Amino acid sequence: MSARNRVAVVTGGGSGIGRATALALAADGYDVVIAGRREEALRETAEASGGPGTVTPAVTDVARPEDIAALFGLVRDRFGRLDLLFNNAGVSGGRVPVEDVETADWQAAVDINLTGSFLCAQEAFRIMKEQDPQGGRIINNGSISAHAPRPHGIPYTATKHAITGLTKALALEGRPYDIAAGQIDIGNAATPLTERMQGGVLQASGEVMVEPTMDVRDVADFIVHMAALPLSANVPFMTVMATKMPYLGRG
Repeated sequence: MSARNRVAVVTGGGSGIGRATALALAADGYDVVIAGRREEALRETAEASGGPGTVTPAVTDVARPEDIAALFGLVRDRFGRLDLLFNNAGVSGGRVPVEDVETADWQAAVDINLTGSFLCAQEAFRIMKEQDPQGGRIINNGSISAHAPRPHGIPYTATKHAITGLTKALALEGRPYDIAAGQIDIGNAATPLTERMQGGVLQASGEVMVEPTMDVRDVADFIVHMAALPLSANVPFMTVMATKMPYLGRG
């Protein structure tokens, strides 16, 4: 099957990495359903697309199972199949010391980053197993925090480490059905969420320093590459990061 007429779901599609990925997939011919909580932001993403694929907004809170069910019901009804899910929606859970983490912030990070990703993957599995031809691809946004924590980021770090386990389990369970699951771990893509880095961010050493960023479109290009592979091939884990960010020497 050519890229044209393939169908993708991108969560967190209203801005940042999700928006860049949705636009890159549409440019490659995918019909993309973008999910997010902010209708106006989703509409702006859709309006920014130059095609040839379509971009369909779907207001969705991935912390609400009923919203996820409605999202994938829309995919079934409108397109009849699903070739790609990019699990991208996420929240930080706050940037405070462990003793100051509010239970509500912890729970929100678990509900959105982890449970939301699982429920989206579960719905994707159901479609991908039933469709003809069978199979598809799931890509989870893991983040550099799936490898190494930042100070004052326990909810985000814990849930992103859990995403790695989710990715491995999905890849294993998907084998019999040609469902390939992989993860992209992203470091310092230039988005509204990383603007704070220009003012300096706390390091493990206790110092505060400005961190380099990279163009978010480069991240989207890698996701399109992963998506373009035949289902007989998979990238289980990929790391893409700003070359000069202090990850490899962090500490």
